Amino acid sequence: MGGISFTDPTSWGFNNPLAWTLLTLGQILLIVVVTLISVAYVILADRKIWAAVQWRKGPNVVGPFGLFQSFADLIKFVLKELVIPSGADKFVFLLAPVISVICCFATWAVMPFAPGWVISNLNVGILYLLAMSSMGVYGIIMGGWASNSKYPFLGALRSAAQMISYEVSIGFILITVILLSGSMNLTTIVQDQAGWFWNWHAFGSGLKNLPTIIVMFPMSIVFFISFLAETNRPPFDLPDAESELVAGYQVEYSSTPYLLLMLAEYTNIVMMCGLISVLFFGGWHAPFPEDFLKSWPPIVAHLWALLWFVIKTSFWFFMVAMVKAVVPRYRYDQLMRLGWKVFLPASMVAVVLIAAWRVFGVSS
Repeated sequence: MGGISFTDPTSWGFNNPLAWTLLTLGQILLIVVVTLISVAYVILADRKIWAAVQWRKGPNVVGPFGLFQSFADLIKFVLKELVIPSGADKFVFLLAPVISVICCFATWAVMPFAPGWVISNLNVGILYLLAMSSMGVYGIIMGGWASNSKYPFLGALRSAAQMISYEVSIGFILITVILLSGSMNLTTIVQDQAGWFWNWHAFGSGLKNLPTIIVMFPMSIVFFISFLAETNRPPFDLPDAESELVAGYQVEYSSTPYLLLMLAEYTNIVMMCGLISVLFFGGWHAPFPEDFLKSWPPIVAHLWALLWFVIKTSFWFFMVAMVKAVVPRYRYDQLMRLGWKVFLPASMVAVVLIAAWRVFGVSS
C-alpha cells in the first residue's frame, strides 16, 4: 500500500528542513492528543467492564451513558489543591511524574499504526522500546524517594523490583520474535505477518514454521502476563496494595502530579496492548489476505489497516480489564517467584528452541 508516509516528508510534498520539522511536530502533537483521548475512554472502559462483571452500571451520570466521566475526573484533579509534604524534595517530587509521562509517550514514536503511519521508523525499534520502558522506573524511584516517607519509599522499591524482574523475561520473549522476523524494526515485524492468520508470530509465522507454534503461542501468553506485571496491573498491582503499603509510591501525591502518574500508567498499558498486537498478532493486518486493498485509494487502505490495529489493541485491553475483574491479587513472594523461577527459564528455553529452529529447521 503506497500513499502518505509519516516517516517520508516528501510524500506530503515537503522537502525543506523547516517544513519537515513542522510536519514532525504536527505528527507528535496528533499522536499525543489521540493518545490522551484514547486513555480517557480506556479508563472509562476499564471501570465499565469491571462494573459489568460485578452486575453494576458503572459511571453513567456525566454525559450520555457516562461518556464524559473521565473528563469530569480530569477537571476534579486539576482543580484540587496541590499538597507537597513539608519534608519532601520539591523539585524531584514534581519531576518524577513528568519523567514517567515523557517516557510513556516517547515509546509511541516507534509504534506502527498502519503502513507508513509511524513517527520514527527505527531499525532498532525494539531496543528503543526497551530503553524507554526501563527509564520509566526512574520516575517511580524518584517519586517514592522524594516523598521523604517510608511508605512511598517501600512502595517504590517493590514496584521497581517488580518492573525490572518482568522486563528480563519480556526481553527474552522479544528475542524469539526477532529471530522469527529477522529484524528489530517494528514495521518489518508487522509486514512479516501479512496474509492468513497462521502467518502471525503467535501461530509460528507461516506454515513452514508451524511447529514453532508450540513455543510462540505460549510465549505470547507469557508476554501478556508479564506486561500486566510490568504495568502494575492486577493481579500484580502490589504497588497499589492499599492494605499493605497504603497505595504505594504515589501515596503522598495529589492533584495534577497524581493525575500524571495515573496517565503514565494507563498510557503504558495501551502501548503494551498495541505492542502485543504488533509483535504476535499481525499488527495492522487482517487475519486473511488483503490483496483487494491494491485497488483501493491509499488513504482508505491505510484507514482499513488502522481499524484492524485499533480492534486488536482494544481486544487486548478488554482482556486486561477482565483479568482485573476476575483474578485475585498475588502475594509479593508469589509475584517474584513467577517472574524469576517460571517465566525467565521458560523464555530462555524458548529463545534456544527458536534459534535452533532457525538454524536447523525448515524455516524460510
